[in-house]
Amino acid sequence: MASLIEELIETLNKENEEYEKLLEMSKRKSAVIVSRDIPALEKITDDEQIVVSRIANLDSKRAQVTSDIANVINKDVETLKLSVLIELLSKQPNEQRALAEIHDKLKTTVESVRAINESNKQLIDQSLEMVEFDLNMIRAMRQAPETNNYGRSAVSVGDTLGSVRGFDAKQ
Repeated sequence: MASLIEELIETLNKENEEYEKLLEMSKRKSAVIVSRDIPALEKITDDEQIVVSRIANLDSKRAQVTSDIANVINKDVETLKLSVLIELLSKQPNEQRALAEIHDKLKTTVESVRAINESNKQLIDQSLEMVEFDLNMIRAMRQAPETNNYGRSAVSVGDTLGSVRGFDAKQ
């Protein structure tokens, strides 16, 4: 069982390292979103996908090790949480302490990633609102008022004032 606990601690440490990488990327992403640097945002997003894939693999390994530990101690894997396992290791203080430390560290790191991602989501929402505002302004400029000139049949033949005919990419 000691080797399973060591393997779990090692897996959680690696998982925490990956989450710390993700945290750094999320912090860089905040600056990139504010500066509207789309190529840099794409690069960070691609790099994040690689890290998330590694986290998923480590999470699968953690689940397998936890299942193995549950089988050894004859507990239901669904109810065997890290906090419960930490309590069960009271007769092994070194493993208990190491597992408790990585549990707390991982919890803090994941919470930091969640908070930064929430902030980034708000920044992206604000950027989208600004883009929508800009588009509405462009549309409003294209719909300038007409002059009130009428023909013989009492139908308006007025011209649009300040009409913008379309986007000229050559300018």
